[in-house]
Amino acid sequence: MALVHRTRNELDWPEWPFRGRLFELPDRWTELLEGGELKVEEFEEGDSMVVRVEAPGIDPAQDVELTISDHTLHIRVERRQERTAEDAKGYRSEFRYGSFTRMIDLPVGTTADDVTAEYADGVLEVRLPREPAAVEARRIPVTRRTSDDQA
Repeated sequence: MALVHRTRNELDWPEWPFRGRLFELPDRWTELLEGGELKVEEFEEGDSMVVRVEAPGIDPAQDVELTISDHTLHIRVERRQERTAEDAKGYRSEFRYGSFTRMIDLPVGTTADDVTAEYADGVLEVRLPREPAAVEARRIPVTRRTSDDQA
């Protein structure tokens, strides 16, 4: 099984030697950017292409939209999270929400027929069947033409 892990906008921030309010900014940027992307892995299993999307805390019936057009799988996830905490010091409430999309180019031979999708333990798994005949390479013979053949 060949595993292909793709992420967009993955940032590798350097370690800052000083700790102060001014130097905490990149860590905050990283936190903000991590929430805005769907992490995806793709691989082939038998005669199928498998796409797994990390999407914890969603309701797949309401928050996920999957479409296929022009040999591209379109994934749209609507994420809504709310956290509240109340203690002797007061009340705190946080909201995180947004719409996240990914487009994955499908390889030759992938069909839109019999596509299945399942959601379990925060992972959305999409299985796309592939036609084995379309995957196989075919050798094409080359014939030699001489200059005498043009006349």
